[in-house]
Amino acid sequence: MDTLWLLCSACLVFTMQAGFLCLESGLVRSKNSINVAAKNITDFTISSAIFWLIGFGIMFGDSVSGFFGISHFMFGEKPTASVTTFFIFQMMFCGTAATLVSGAVAERTSYIGYVIITITITLLIYPVIGHWAWAGIHDGTPTGWLEQLGFVDFAGSTVVHSVGGWVAFAAILIIGPRIGRYDVDDRRIPGSNLPMAVLGAMLIWFGWFGFNGGSTLAWSDNVPSILLNTLVAAVWGGISTTLLKYFSDGYVDVLMIINGVLGGLVSITANCHAVSSDQAFLIGIIGGVIVFYGDKLLEWKKIDDAISVIPVHLFAGIWGTIALALLGDPTKIGTGLSRLAQLEVQLLGIATIGIYSFVIAYVVFKLINRFYPLRVDANAELIGLNVAEHRVSTEVFDLLAAMHHQQQKSDFSSTVPVEPFTEVGQIAQQYNRVIDKVNQEIKQRDQAFSAYKESEFRKGAILQAAMDCIVTINERGEIIEFNPAAEQCFGMSKRSVLGQNFFVLFITEQSRSAAMSNLSHGFVSGDGLVLKRHNIAELTRSDGEEFPAEVVITQTTDTTQPRVEYTLHIRDITQQIKLQNRLKQLAYNDPLTGLYNRTYFMSHLKQLIQYHQQTPGSVVLMFLDLDQFKKINDNLGHKAGDELLCEVANRLGKVTRELDMVGRWGGDEFVIVLSGDITLENAESKAMDILGVMRAPVTLAQQNLVVPTSIGIAISENGQIQAEQLLQHADIAMYKAKQAGRNTYRVFLEEMSEKSLQHFQLEHALPDAIKGDQLFLEYQPKVSCETSEVVGFEALLRWQHPEHGLIMPDDFIPVIDESNMIIDVGEWVIENVIKQLSAWRDAGATLLPIAINISGHHLHSNTLTAYVEKLMTQYGISGELLEFEITEGVLTGNTEESIAALTALKKTRIRLSIDDFGTGYSSLSYLKKFPVDVLKIDQAFIRECSVNIEDAAICKAIITLAKSLGLEVIAEDVENQEQLQFLKQHHCDVYQGYYFSRPIAAKHAMTLLEQNLSVS
Repeated sequence: MDTLWLLCSACLVFTMQAGFLCLESGLVRSKNSINVAAKNITDFTISSAIFWLIGFGIMFGDSVSGFFGISHFMFGEKPTASVTTFFIFQMMFCGTAATLVSGAVAERTSYIGYVIITITITLLIYPVIGHWAWAGIHDGTPTGWLEQLGFVDFAGSTVVHSVGGWVAFAAILIIGPRIGRYDVDDRRIPGSNLPMAVLGAMLIWFGWFGFNGGSTLAWSDNVPSILLNTLVAAVWGGISTTLLKYFSDGYVDVLMIINGVLGGLVSITANCHAVSSDQAFLIGIIGGVIVFYGDKLLEWKKIDDAISVIPVHLFAGIWGTIALALLGDPTKIGTGLSRLAQLEVQLLGIATIGIYSFVIAYVVFKLINRFYPLRVDANAELIGLNVAEHRVSTEVFDLLAAMHHQQQKSDFSSTVPVEPFTEVGQIAQQYNRVIDKVNQEIKQRDQAFSAYKESEFRKGAILQAAMDCIVTINERGEIIEFNPAAEQCFGMSKRSVLGQNFFVLFITEQSRSAAMSNLSHGFVSGDGLVLKRHNIAELTRSDGEEFPAEVVITQTTDTTQPRVEYTLHIRDITQQIKLQNRLKQLAYNDPLTGLYNRTYFMSHLKQLIQYHQQTPGSVVLMFLDLDQFKKINDNLGHKAGDELLCEVANRLGKVTRELDMVGRWGGDEFVIVLSGDITLENAESKAMDILGVMRAPVTLAQQNLVVPTSIGIAISENGQIQAEQLLQHADIAMYKAKQAGRNTYRVFLEEMSEKSLQHFQLEHALPDAIKGDQLFLEYQPKVSCETSEVVGFEALLRWQHPEHGLIMPDDFIPVIDESNMIIDVGEWVIENVIKQLSAWRDAGATLLPIAINISGHHLHSNTLTAYVEKLMTQYGISGELLEFEITEGVLTGNTEESIAALTALKKTRIRLSIDDFGTGYSSLSYLKKFPVDVLKIDQAFIRECSVNIEDAAICKAIITLAKSLGLEVIAEDVENQEQLQFLKQHHCDVYQGYYFSRPIAAKHAMTLLEQNLSVS
């Protein structure tokens, strides 16, 4: 009974092939229907042959780690009746997947292309996927790796239908849409026989009972409920798409009904054994909705799927596989997983199967298409694949061929052949009548043209000798006369322009509509071109070059005559305008970039502010500074620097409006003014646009460079802030942008002015602080995670200001970070640390290494190594007692200089540490290049490493990375036992933080050294 049921199911599935043949033949145009029929039977024969030879073995043979089978090839060696029946049933499934793909790319794929696609899916994709999910379904033992995880796809929503959809998607992307498919919005290429397509859908529906019912592999009490669920889902899938189409577009679409039914069938296929009929009702409705909107998505993205394989089989297949976990009865699913765990496995299966299917198909099709095009040529597609691929002619084709011959030969004197008593013959007869009428029209037009040529013989000695251009036009603007001076000026011969509209040919596009309006009013309106006046206009030559011209218009016919003519006396004033502009440029513009210079810019800025004191509006000033411009000048030369400045000017011109003013303030500084109804949000948006264009690479001295830009923004509303103060505000905001990491913008805030003043005071007070013993050091112990012993210290700088009190480094180090004063401070710290080590040694204490933070400016200076060596020699301190900490961003900013500096320091035996690791690029490539000894994990990851999964993962990754590279790992800012326990558990070497000790004075650090304290 079981074998008989499975054989009957296989036969039902086989009828689906006939259904797909009818469906696809009905949905394509008649000129391709024979090709579709040929490809369908070829798909099935090739897929069945491959499945017999090798596919069944890959899918159900002895498994290699759950990924593919390696036995049962060339199926048939003494199989049991049960196994043979199972083989036949699975062969039908394979044929279904292959047929789906080729249907999606119908009407433009060559016959050999169909064969290649079928071989690809049945040889490389379907059996491998099938092994993952179904390898053990016959003997009941999970074998495939997805099967072992608990992935369930009862009858193939994903394994058959989504796989077909993914491969179809890849093929469509490679082959492209049909010719004319998207030439017009909302245009669909109609099928030739919708009743045939509906019959195909009904046959597929009938065969689906075997598809789902047979997947039990035996007759059981579950079969009736499976068939009921299949029926219910299909019915409600069709109903949902019908209603959606009607309420969306106002009519019932037969194709959408078909797709809805098929979408419901695909949706229920994965879960029909594990859901109730009311759940099948819900699954079918949602499947229909997915198909409807999936079809709209393809239409929006212009993905040409001839028979809607992607929304019906891919999208609905994914939904059906997910629905199993969401709605299925866990006892019927039988995996023992919770609903959430089942959902995770289902999603994993969908993703891996989708990625594998799409990538393999896309790569194979792309490679083959490069050497052997999968698509027919345009001519073959236009005449139809019936003729192009199979040499099968029709009446319609013969008629089209005759019409095409007439078109190619431009000979419409003869008629096309008429086949009597047929619809095509009636079309040919009507076409012949149209051709007769066209011939009459052509004859009349030739006569009119001959009459028009007689008017060309006009005499005008003045026209021929005039130095200015003289052009005569009629009331429509059509050129009647065009003298030699006009030919030379505009670069076109008289013969080529006669009869053409002067304003279309030679008036710039922005002025054309106004000029045509002047013409229609007889050139008597007050604006634009006016009779008997010296008008200034922008004209264009034949090559598109625009030039200024003086135009005087006279009317050369009596106003009582029905035909009016005008003569245009035109003089090119390009040289005069150039001379005027050159004089203006010398006075107002920067000679290098051509932008406004500082003098003119400030004058215009003051005028704008004065204007908006009377008229509501805002003036926004942007101050731009090119970061690290000096390095380009120093390393590539001033010519490269000048080229960069000109490129910046060019880019700023492209990203600003015509009414905006762009100027060069001096050096590498630029200014931009926006005015009018401008809000702060508008200004910030414009700043983002400017940063966007400035981040594009520029080629200087044969090197591609990215030059970051810092922008300060200040706004004067209704002229409340004067020009000089506005400039000062923008300058302050620009420096705030630099402090924020460069390559960004900042808007001026009032507190910035106060902060700027404070920074100014701090910067000028710092030299006195160094000389006046206002700076001092504190030492934070570093503790071994394994032994809990203090193994070193980090020296932390403090400033005890006589007026402001204690100032932390974060408040004054950024102020001096780019100046040489940071080197003075750094040298002070290094000298005092070495002095302290010497003092401890003299006191008899055991010395431990001390870490010192080194700025990027100090590291890349050429004095650091010599200075350190001098101090170590002077005080007799070994380099092993020093550790220099450099932040990750400093190293990655200038790799070659950093490597040279670190290598020189390494020769002194000083340990080198990367501080704040994980907050920058965190690249293995620079870790290999830099001679570092220690990685310090940034406090941002330590803070929640014991409770936050992501932070924990990052910490473990950094520790593992450091260990693999032989580097020591230090965790900073450890504040509680849980953090320390986590670090110990994952073998971090050293930690520091408030949990053990805050930073302490040197005398207290001495106590630690003497007592050798440890954490209990």
